[in-house]
Amino acid sequence: MSREFRPGEVISYPYLWAWQQQRGETEGRKQRPVCVVIAIRNAADGNTHLALLAITTQPPQTGRASLEIPEIERKRAGLSDLKQCWIMVDEYNYDIVERSWYIEPDQDILGRFSKSFMVKIARLFAEARGRTGRVNRLD
Repeated sequence: MSREFRPGEVISYPYLWAWQQQRGETEGRKQRPVCVVIAIRNAADGNTHLALLAITTQPPQTGRASLEIPEIERKRAGLSDLKQCWIMVDEYNYDIVERSWYIEPDQDILGRFSKSFMVKIARLFAEARGRTGRVNRLD
C-alpha cells in the first residue's frame, strides 16, 4: 500500500506543462517541486487521485493565475534554497498514485504548506477552474 498523500504536501515530480503536452511531449523535462492540491481516495477501488500544481522560479507570464510563495511558506515546504518562486494554479497534472509511473509508494515529501496558505491556493485554484488546463499523466 502506498503512503497517504495530503493536500499541501510538496513532492518532487516530473511535471508536464500544458504547453509541452500541446507540442506532443509526453514526459516532464525535469523533476520539480509540486504541491498536492487535491488528494482523493476512491472508495470503489482504493486508488488515490491527485491534482498537482507546479512550483516554478520563473515569474509567471501576464494572464497566468499564480501565487507567489512567501519565505516562511518556502521554508515549510522545503524550498528555502529558492529565493523567489510561484505556484501555478491555472493548470495541473492529474495522476493516480497506485498507477503512476512517476510516484514511488514510499516517496518522501519535501515539506508542507500551512493550512492558511493552502486555503489561498485552493481558492485561487477554484477561481481558475474554468481556465484550468488538466494534463493527464496516465498511460
